[in-house]
Amino acid sequence: MSTSKIIECQLAIIGRGMAGMAAAFFAANRGISAVQIGITGETIFASGFLDLMGVHPVEEKKSWRDPWAGIDVLIKDVPHHPYARVKKKGIRTAFEEVLSFLKEVDLPYYSRKERNLEMITSLGKVKRTYCVPQTMLNGVRALEEKRPCLLVGFQGLNDFSARQIADTLQDKWPDLRATSISFPDPGNGSELFPGEIMAQTLELSKNRKKLIQAVSPHVKDVQAVGMPALFGMHRTQEIAAELEEKIGVPVFEIPTMPVSVPGLRLNDTFARRLSLKGVRLLSQSRVLEVGRESNGSFVLGIGNKTTKYTIRTKGIILASGRFWGRGLYADRQRIREAIFDLPVCQPKDRNGWHHEDFLDSRGHPANRAGLEIDDLFRPLDSSGGPAFETLFAAGSILAHQDWMRMKCGSGLAIATAYAAVNAFLQLNG
Repeated sequence: MSTSKIIECQLAIIGRGMAGMAAAFFAANRGISAVQIGITGETIFASGFLDLMGVHPVEEKKSWRDPWAGIDVLIKDVPHHPYARVKKKGIRTAFEEVLSFLKEVDLPYYSRKERNLEMITSLGKVKRTYCVPQTMLNGVRALEEKRPCLLVGFQGLNDFSARQIADTLQDKWPDLRATSISFPDPGNGSELFPGEIMAQTLELSKNRKKLIQAVSPHVKDVQAVGMPALFGMHRTQEIAAELEEKIGVPVFEIPTMPVSVPGLRLNDTFARRLSLKGVRLLSQSRVLEVGRESNGSFVLGIGNKTTKYTIRTKGIILASGRFWGRGLYADRQRIREAIFDLPVCQPKDRNGWHHEDFLDSRGHPANRAGLEIDDLFRPLDSSGGPAFETLFAAGSILAHQDWMRMKCGSGLAIATAYAAVNAFLQLNG
């Protein structure tokens, strides 16, 4: 393929979701020269929560207050789950490294380490998760103590209803109230959309002042105020502190429906900071060709609408995701891996991909399809050995997990990215 530039690196990371971001971060922290390739990742659709282990067995909807105890039972029941290949000490260390980084870059998260937190969602549900952004912590505390609390919605913000949340949670949180106000400087249209523009609006002092003036008359005797997660893009702690001081009670963010501002913050923070750490990001690029050199290195043909590259690299981490991320795709015969056509663990035929009931409590077998790996997180070939000496995989492309129903997506991404990077170091130290 014709190219405009040749790039050499030690490690190429394919994927821009949480697993790809985490792998690039761990690589940079270990002095590995890395290039990250991919289209915009799934992180922008995330709530901002960092799940570790929430539900197992899925069919019983067993929810775990202690995520580590949940992992112990999961590994016993599903011995090939990716968590079984990462010791709990490694999972803890990986999380601590990521949380320390987020604190350093002024996007702090809160965790109780030994037990999951509970936080309300925009659907009026209570969700258990391992970490929440610091701007949501007051919501965790208010829910725990069932404090009198006001939820504030914005007129025209159609996918966030403070009233619906309050009504849905009435039995669990009787002193939860709701109101709806105008959002500062809504622009020309009457309908608002959660996202970067609304969050940026609140980075202006004049708009925060308008918001405070609109909210304050409704506060009365409440002890906390929750609002959609729109407290700016890059100054969230500062904005939250100002709102809290002027309104006079603790305030907190509630994650909105996708596209989520907390997800955008995570994505933007990783992208900006990884660049400063020396990671080369080839955004909106895809792998078009794959080759090998005589010394075992990989040669990747990478391209987007305007530019083409050739990358020579000692190793690759596949963090390309599942169907949404296009790491896997399905044809009429089977589920396939998109870049190397690696064997995919899956039901024997298409009839086994799904149960008859779309809402089957067990989930569907296709949701656990993915790559089999060895203890060094290398995808296996048809003979059961590593497909390539220095090809690794991390995140949701791995088999034997249903991260969405198990509520372990961020934990799976972070822990397996950590393991894959360390495995590369072990083989290329």
